[in-house]
Amino acid sequence: MNINRRQALGLSAGAVAFAATGFSALPALASAEDADKRIADFAGGKTPETGKLTLTAPEIAENGNTVPISVTVDSAMEGDDVVEEVMILADGNPNPDVATFHFSEASGAAAATTRMRLAKTQNVIAVARMKDGTTYVDKKEVKVTIGGCGG
Repeated sequence: MNINRRQALGLSAGAVAFAATGFSALPALASAEDADKRIADFAGGKTPETGKLTLTAPEIAENGNTVPISVTVDSAMEGDDVVEEVMILADGNPNPDVATFHFSEASGAAAATTRMRLAKTQNVIAVARMKDGTTYVDKKEVKVTIGGCGG
C-alpha cells in the first residue's frame, strides 16, 4: 500500500487531534460497587445467603490469562430445589461479568468449570439463583502474580 504525502499529513494531524482530546488507551477497571450492583440486580434486590454454593479458585494464579475456576451448588435439582442460574463476576476486571451458566432439572447437577482472565489481584464472586428465588453467594480472592512474583 502506497501512502502519498497528503495522506501521511492527514493521518498525522488526525493522530495529534486524537491525542489532544485526552483519550486514554487504558480501559477503566470495574469497581466493587459495579459488582455489587450486578449482584443486587441478579438477586432481585435480596441479600444473597452463604451456603449451598461453592466456588473453587486458586489462591495464587501465576498466569492471570488462564485462571481455572469451578462452581457447584448443593441441590437436588428437582421441585423448588433447582438452580436456575449461576453468575461469575471479577470485581477488578474492566467488565465485571465473566460468565453466566443456566441450569434446568434436566442438567442433573449444578456444576460448571471454566477458565477466566484476571487483570490483577481481585475478588472472584459466584452468585446462584434458585427456582424459589433464593440466592447464594461465595467469594474468593485470587492473587495474580507476574512471572511467579507476588502481586
